[in-house]
Amino acid sequence: MKTRFLTILAAVLAPALLAFGEGKVIHSENSFLRQLQKRDSVLIFDQLQYGFSMKDIPSGTTLQLPEIKDTLMRDVLLVRGWKIDTTNYVKPGKNREAKVDIEASVIITSGVEGRYLLPALAAVRTLPDKEADTLVFLAKALDVKTMPVDTTTYQIHDIKGQIRYPLTFAEVLPYILGFDLLAILVIVIVCLVMIHRKKVSAAPVPDEPAHITALRKLDSFRGDKFWAPEKQKTFYSGVTDAVREYISKRYEIDAMEMTTAEIFSDLKKTDVPADLYEEMKDLFERADFIKFAKHTATDEENSTVIPSAVRFVTTTYQSQLDTEADSAEQNK
Repeated sequence: MKTRFLTILAAVLAPALLAFGEGKVIHSENSFLRQLQKRDSVLIFDQLQYGFSMKDIPSGTTLQLPEIKDTLMRDVLLVRGWKIDTTNYVKPGKNREAKVDIEASVIITSGVEGRYLLPALAAVRTLPDKEADTLVFLAKALDVKTMPVDTTTYQIHDIKGQIRYPLTFAEVLPYILGFDLLAILVIVIVCLVMIHRKKVSAAPVPDEPAHITALRKLDSFRGDKFWAPEKQKTFYSGVTDAVREYISKRYEIDAMEMTTAEIFSDLKKTDVPADLYEEMKDLFERADFIKFAKHTATDEENSTVIPSAVRFVTTTYQSQLDTEADSAEQNK
């Protein structure tokens, strides 16, 4: 996702990539040769990463890399073709464009001892609104060694069979005791879990008031940690689901299974104040755009979500208390 603005073309170029670029040739020392097996020397058939790095690549840059066949050169084999890795990404700002650092590399190996001067790597770079130029990276030397064998003292021997010793009771006893102890421990844990479940199932669980449940869930979404574009869908879904559950219990509307239009069509028939009704309808419609149309809300819009939802819950709950108080007063 970070490198979506950088176009990488793995082109099938002519034998010399230098002939492809029409602009100037730029030499760079940003090449590397790394061992995948960490040791002091390179042994035959060890694998190495051979490539180059580029920093601060601006948006719209195009790179063309040469096609490498099965061998990089004589006795140097290609194990894996080109791979592009992003090492750093700078987000665009008011006065700067997005930039990225990359590494491009292949994996090579050799089965023949010797010292090799690897061919220089090159890439054709085309900057936005500029002529293409050719980047040539410093060639690396590869020194491949084998394990020395002392032929004066070396003798070939037959393969020896596996030596088998008789198993004694003392060797088996710790395993028997450990198995018995583990079995006892498992039985005790199972019994304790069953006893705890019986106690929990027997204890009555009081129903939590709808407004308390809603306010507790809304409180978990406070702060700006959910305002990032990739988290907004979770943020708005969580808030609207908490309000839907509250509406279902407070107004006996099946809000969890209804669309936004259906919910507010039924809410219009209730005692919800007009300004609060419009505020919540706007919040639910914005949530639908974010969840289904990939809309991204602003920080200003995000900052009003929790206060609006809390105000809806507390205001409608208070109106319920006032209604119940009036009913109790009339029944006296």
